[in-house]
Amino acid sequence: MKNLVEELKWRGLYHDSMPGTEEQLLKEVTTAYIGFDPTADSLHIGSMVQIILLVHLKNFGHQPIALVGGATGMIGDPSGKSDERNLLNEETLAKNVAGIKSVLSRFLDFNATDKNAPVMVNNYDWMKDFSFIDFAREVGKRITVNYMMAKDSVKKRFSGEGEGMSFTEFTYQLIQGYDFYHLYKNYNCLLQMGGSDQWGNITTGTELVRRMGGENAKAYALTTPLITKTDGSKFGKSEGGNIWLDADKTSVYKFYQFWVNTTDVDAEKYIKIFTFLDKDTIEALIEEHRQAPHLRVLQKKLAEEITIFVHSKDELEKAIQASNILFGNATSEDLKQLDGATFLEVFDGVPQAEVAKEDIEKGIDIVSVLNEKTGFLKSNGEARRALSENSISVNREKVTEEFSLSTKDLINDQFVLLQRGKKNYFIVRAV
Repeated sequence: MKNLVEELKWRGLYHDSMPGTEEQLLKEVTTAYIGFDPTADSLHIGSMVQIILLVHLKNFGHQPIALVGGATGMIGDPSGKSDERNLLNEETLAKNVAGIKSVLSRFLDFNATDKNAPVMVNNYDWMKDFSFIDFAREVGKRITVNYMMAKDSVKKRFSGEGEGMSFTEFTYQLIQGYDFYHLYKNYNCLLQMGGSDQWGNITTGTELVRRMGGENAKAYALTTPLITKTDGSKFGKSEGGNIWLDADKTSVYKFYQFWVNTTDVDAEKYIKIFTFLDKDTIEALIEEHRQAPHLRVLQKKLAEEITIFVHSKDELEKAIQASNILFGNATSEDLKQLDGATFLEVFDGVPQAEVAKEDIEKGIDIVSVLNEKTGFLKSNGEARRALSENSISVNREKVTEEFSLSTKDLINDQFVLLQRGKKNYFIVRAV
């Protein structure tokens, strides 16, 4: 077996592991799992490290299991939280589970039939028929309260952070621990992986496997570091909130722009973590970037690789085209290729005015468009001066005072882009 742990270490994807984990992964094909709690109906880039970890596992010849926490999601993981989570109702939970399954299926082929084919499971399937009494006898008996209290996620809540911890959340680590035992027993799963904040929950699982699985039972743990930005702010969020892996929540253009706009220091770190490029290629890219950082070679390659991985090559090309519209020499035809949502995101923050579509159908002279219909320019005189200076463009094409706006100028049958000079934009929305 190739050395997966060595690969994870140089990529910055390794935080800690239990003794014997690396040896187990070198010895034989090993089944390992990562859990995803359905707190939303999609995943954002904060989950990308764990998705990429499962793909690396598969690429190195091991078998990945993706567990969607239909049962644990009903309780809420207290790790890293100072307050009790709001409990989700079953309808919301079912929607979230389906959404996460859909996202994960884009990265791992759960219909494959090879010997280390990925598997997807939902812990609700084995927890739903487990009575409280049976769980207390079979699982609760194996782990002492002292052991559970020693976990950081529990200690912090008992030491005055937040409002304490309910019995519901206190049981979370036991249920997650039982997941590991169930997968050990039914899938010969020997390893659980996750973020470093999950160490307490994961090691409870390894302990349960040893105590419930008999004297020869083996179980291992491996965690990844929590990804941060250089400035210390939380990774995975932009000014508009989370960067999601579904295009209907975060457009491909906005997704691409997030990666293009990373700092030089972060880009050097992220190119190792979020791409599958080999070490020689990455080191050459980093050196090329250091020689000419203004070209942003590293950021562009990072954005390309991860946009293809999450969306597709076609979607990447559309995102680059949208970027060129704002920063390059795009034409009217290029603009008309954009869908409405991407158009608004490309020109986010640009002032807008509504104009009756029926007026556009009749045709509106450009001076009226620039002044009385939109207020883009302050007077007819200013509009005429700008036109005579050849500084007015409609959909990136220069126009004169003879120009008349009509429906053929509408982008997506609803927008017109006005421009004075290089950077002064205005959007007309037909209503």
